[in-house]
Amino acid sequence: MAISRRTLLGRLGAGAAALVAERRLALGGALAAANRSGEPIRLDRNENPYGPSARVMAVMRDAASAAASRYPDVEAGELRRRIAGLHRVAPEQVVLGCGSSEILRTAIDVLVGPGKKLVTSLPSFEPIGGWARRAGAEVVGVRVSRDYRHDLDAMLARIDVETRLVYICNPNNPTGRLTGRRDLEVFLRKIPAACVVLMDEAYHHYAAGSPDYSSFIDRPVDDGRVIVTRTFSKIHGLAGLRVGYAVAAVPVARVLAAHTLADGVSVVAARAAGAALDDSGHVRTSVIRNTDDRQEFLNQATARMLRLDSLTNFVMVDTGRPALEVLEHFRKHGILLGGPVPEFDKHIRVSLGTPAEMQEFWRVWDLTLGHKMSM
Repeated sequence: MAISRRTLLGRLGAGAAALVAERRLALGGALAAANRSGEPIRLDRNENPYGPSARVMAVMRDAASAAASRYPDVEAGELRRRIAGLHRVAPEQVVLGCGSSEILRTAIDVLVGPGKKLVTSLPSFEPIGGWARRAGAEVVGVRVSRDYRHDLDAMLARIDVETRLVYICNPNNPTGRLTGRRDLEVFLRKIPAACVVLMDEAYHHYAAGSPDYSSFIDRPVDDGRVIVTRTFSKIHGLAGLRVGYAVAAVPVARVLAAHTLADGVSVVAARAAGAALDDSGHVRTSVIRNTDDRQEFLNQATARMLRLDSLTNFVMVDTGRPALEVLEHFRKHGILLGGPVPEFDKHIRVSLGTPAEMQEFWRVWDLTLGHKMSM
């Protein structure tokens, strides 16, 4: 059972308590040093707060000095082959993008338009709906279930002959919840033949330990309508380099690739992403750190009578009051959070930061809002 820090400290001896106090002091010093620049604490973008590995950083430096003057066709081709080898697919099934966002946007441009329909969850990754509307498509947002998962039955009820694309982010952003693999397979068997499912696995590594989860890349289905996207922006810590990819059936992948930006993945990004694929140790370390940081967040939330759950590197929080007020409160204290969440006007999304950053988050939470924001 999760316990609060207060309860934990109550069970520790004086010596252990002193060690905890010393650690807190060190964290506070680290946070003060980080904030001297006046930059806000960014808990709003679901990034890996620990960044890329030292090995990847070295590759980035070498690439920037040795190959910055070259176009990335060779490096992009090599990265595509390495991704294909990792997932045991043909290189022709892999589409690179300037972050997975470019591929998501391309899928919208290719598959939906005037007179066509996109079905997505509400809430989910917001840009998807905006891109589809600008393409002239109808966007149908289906409210998530009571436990914040994709309501697949309700989504199925809204799919018709005009539906060309269904977007599923799993685990879902911003709710942090997982929709089970078996349920998704049943869903796929029921949708019309002309409907493509865009499976966004941006948070794959954080959920991979769940028995209800398995990737549609690593355990594919025999269905050419499924497009799966991944990104190097999350677990690998490369959000600033903008590199992602999709895996799809060859005919679909060729159409997507023909509409993506030529040379959209730079030499530095391609080489760094290749090194990140090789650095499985950093992935494991990042997963462990995120699990520990998330558990500490849930412990702190439990101590404040907040009931939360997540399988990602962020948590959606019901603050009990208008989200805009909460976001402004934190902004004034130098912390940026995600939100407000569509259809959930009292919810915010908190990306997990370093221990020092999360210590500051809870300090600001308790500063004036703690007693008002409890559920």
